[in-house]
Amino acid sequence: MDAQAQESFRHFVAGRSSALLRTAVLLAGGDRHAAEDLLQNALVKAAGRWERIEEPEAYVRRILYRQQVSRWRLKWRRHEVMVAEPPETEAGHGPDAPAAAELRLVLRGALARLTARQRTVLVLRYFEDLPEADVARILGCTVGTVRSTTHRSLARLRTLAPELAALDGPGEQPSRDFSPVEVRP
Repeated sequence: MDAQAQESFRHFVAGRSSALLRTAVLLAGGDRHAAEDLLQNALVKAAGRWERIEEPEAYVRRILYRQQVSRWRLKWRRHEVMVAEPPETEAGHGPDAPAAAELRLVLRGALARLTARQRTVLVLRYFEDLPEADVARILGCTVGTVRSTTHRSLARLRTLAPELAALDGPGEQPSRDFSPVEVRP
């Protein structure tokens, strides 16, 4: 890699690492250490092809998703109880900050209890806001599989974290269709 490409890569890593790490944390079920490993491996792979990559962020995100898919396809999961720690972000301000922080912690804990496949589908659909066809293409499955996995994952998420409905304001009806897209990790 020449000096200009190295500088471009350094600039990309400095500017986009925190956003990519948030995605990796969600994909890893809240395990920050696993997320850091996932991101580091993705960046190493991207560095080797840096001069040929047209859209760096999309390329690195695709590597993240595929590595996570490989993890659950190979059933390379530790059988440990992980403690979810939110990534370091600026402290929220205002009266809604504690409720938003509580919602993020509850959601992250519930996501950690989903299977890796369920978590990956929800992250791609709602955090990355990808259409079903794109998720199917990335995961190498059919659109029907994405739909059924999304449906089952959301149902399981509602079962695992009924307290999410309690976070709605007093007197409000809890929304029937919980959408994790509203939460930024």
